Amino acid sequence: MKLTGDTHIGLVRSSNQDALRYGTLDNDGYYAVVCDGMGGANGGNVASDIAVDIISGRIVDGYANGAALRPDHLLASAMAAANIEIFDQAISNPQCEGMGTTVVAVVVFGKNAYISHVGDSRVYLYRGNTLQQITRDHSVVQEMIESGQLTEEQARSHPRKHFITRALGVSAMEEGEFDELELEPNDKLLLCTDGLTNMVDDTVLSELLGNDAGIDILIQSALDGGGTDNITAVLMEQSE
Repeated sequence: MKLTGDTHIGLVRSSNQDALRYGTLDNDGYYAVVCDGMGGANGGNVASDIAVDIISGRIVDGYANGAALRPDHLLASAMAAANIEIFDQAISNPQCEGMGTTVVAVVVFGKNAYISHVGDSRVYLYRGNTLQQITRDHSVVQEMIESGQLTEEQARSHPRKHFITRALGVSAMEEGEFDELELEPNDKLLLCTDGLTNMVDDTVLSELLGNDAGIDILIQSALDGGGTDNITAVLMEQSE
């Protein structure tokens, strides 16, 4: 599996509150974590950094020395640990009051991909010229789509499209939503923040991935679309 990733401040923000981490694991595994912080320049940066550090650390340590833990249990534990640390720091530090972060975390062993997420950062699967969103946004507009109040097209320009309903660190208890899928040769998993998806629609994303676009091209496409937010993406490409 090939892993690439990067982040960009965008063209409007004064700081980058996104964070990412990816790498290899013992037992021939791979992992990636992407976060989008919220709560002001200080709080957002702190929350996303805490989440990336704790979740990636738990994943790496959990599979060190050939350990064979259940990925769903490990990801749940990692999410819970990050959540309580962010929550505690938000309470103890007035400058970080109200901070939180979205997160998507992926662990891959062989053909099996295990995914946990909170918020509206996403994981996509690109397979056979088709792009599929694997994660479900925890957002106000997603709930409105599911209730029939909005169409997908209307949601893209809705004034509340940035309002998320779940995030790490906002409450004392938060659990990631878990998904599992079986990968096929040449599959691509794209982890990204809404700084990419709000600027580049799914049709264009699919075309770019079909043309073997790298992370730099994906980020440039978001910048060309306006770059109104921080942009972060990780691409996990399965071997033939």
